Amino acid sequence: MTNKRLLWRLPFLLFLIIGTVYIVRQQRSMPYQHDKGQIFGTFYHITYQNDSSIQADILAELQKVDDALSMFNKESIISHINRGEDVETNDMFESVFNLAESISDKTDGAFDITVAPLVNAWGFGFKTGNPPTKHMVDSLRAIVGYNKVKLVNHRIQKTDPRVMLDCSAIAKGYGCDVVARLLEKRGIKNYMVEIGGEVVTHGISEKRLPWKIGVTKPSDDSLNVNNELQTVLNVKDRAMATSGNYRNFYYRGGKKYAHTIDPATGYPVQHSILSATVLAKHCAEADAYATAFMVMGMEKAQKVLAEHPELMAYLIYSDDKGNLQVWYSPSMEDKILK
Repeated sequence: MTNKRLLWRLPFLLFLIIGTVYIVRQQRSMPYQHDKGQIFGTFYHITYQNDSSIQADILAELQKVDDALSMFNKESIISHINRGEDVETNDMFESVFNLAESISDKTDGAFDITVAPLVNAWGFGFKTGNPPTKHMVDSLRAIVGYNKVKLVNHRIQKTDPRVMLDCSAIAKGYGCDVVARLLEKRGIKNYMVEIGGEVVTHGISEKRLPWKIGVTKPSDDSLNVNNELQTVLNVKDRAMATSGNYRNFYYRGGKKYAHTIDPATGYPVQHSILSATVLAKHCAEADAYATAFMVMGMEKAQKVLAEHPELMAYLIYSDDKGNLQVWYSPSMEDKILK
């Protein structure tokens, strides 16, 4: 009786083995597509294993993000809101807005999508060498604060009509998530999506290995010609985003001013962190937290990370002697390759 059962199961087991070998061989022979282009004022590079390119579909999804969140698109939802026009929000806009508000709460306002007026004022100052006066900063602070906006019945309500939204510190990450969801929907399991330095990976690379992503070493390189790597991270089934001040700064009175603006003070941050790389489940989340950590500084960033073990961070900072130092989440130990 036992032998008959075994004989009956053999064809089934043989079918499973043959099927598995066929699938593995098919996956190994299936090519990887390499799509690249421009979006959100930056470049994207998307690598994925599929029989043919689906770049047209990828661009269609990215255009939806642009139509919701781009300040450079005059017809986007966010542009209508910033002009004080009555416009109904959509699912994409609301998803990003709600996530931004949540992360603002969790970081005590260090991440704030209403900081645009201050960023613009200081950005102009960077170019002219004439930073905003204290009076100007105080005036702009009155219209900055994530608690000055709320989403009600698919519309944004402001406490002051001059309040502006700027999702540039979360939109690239969200765009990566949108593309990743599209690839998953198409049954694509091996991919790497990169938009302006923000990354989502899944599965394995063409080399049949986990995706490896470099973290650039901070340097006073405003021309972006020095791409020496500080480390390489083994990023598998994760999203990664990096924020840094080392290429956006200016000197005044012998003092170095970073480009990141603290919403609480209205002034550029003076912390020692030069670069914050965050790993998270979703890239929009990693993108926002990387910006927040640049604002918060080392101690406050470490506190948030302790409260949120689902996040991992690799922080590069300058010590009292001006030397580069590194701190990273203990859970990131096995992801550091170099």
